[in-house]
Amino acid sequence: MTITKPISLTLEEFLKLPETKPASEYIDSAVIQKPMPKTRHSRLQGKLINVINEVTEANHIAYAFPELRCTFGDRSIVPDIAVFRWQNIELDEQEEPLDNILIAPDWTIEILSPAQSSNRVTGNILHCLKHGCQLGWLIDPGDRSVIVFQPGQQPELLHQEDHLLVLAGVELDLTAQQVFSWLKMPAQ
Repeated sequence: MTITKPISLTLEEFLKLPETKPASEYIDSAVIQKPMPKTRHSRLQGKLINVINEVTEANHIAYAFPELRCTFGDRSIVPDIAVFRWQNIELDEQEEPLDNILIAPDWTIEILSPAQSSNRVTGNILHCLKHGCQLGWLIDPGDRSVIVFQPGQQPELLHQEDHLLVLAGVELDLTAQQVFSWLKMPAQ
């Protein structure tokens, strides 16, 4: 991650800036640009979103959004995956989701990129938990582990056949090994 604006900005000033690719986040009055996702990051992100939405969308349980800006608690962050319970997704008159999200996701998922600071990413997960998030995952493709965060509990480091805790009400049984097996793409 790189700090793109060394000067101090207010959250309101930050939100008026044009969006960047990759996304920039507002943390502690600084603008910090996320690193460009690499192939393994994108593959895990896409597979997780599909698997979560496959079991949650039809019954209006929850929905997983990729790279969705969430602004709350004097931060504006863009989790790799932000999962919201259906009842927490604000809709307009046409039953379409509102663009500006001003609450923490119910479940935040971050996939660590080689150029990212694990402490900064962990800080975003902890910020989400402090503001109502119920579950956080920090996925590290480098060592094939997932740290699971819950409010008021010690984080858990999971790998191999360890079952991953998912958001309550989501009928999904995954192990760390299953998640990382999605990285394999057999040759034709």
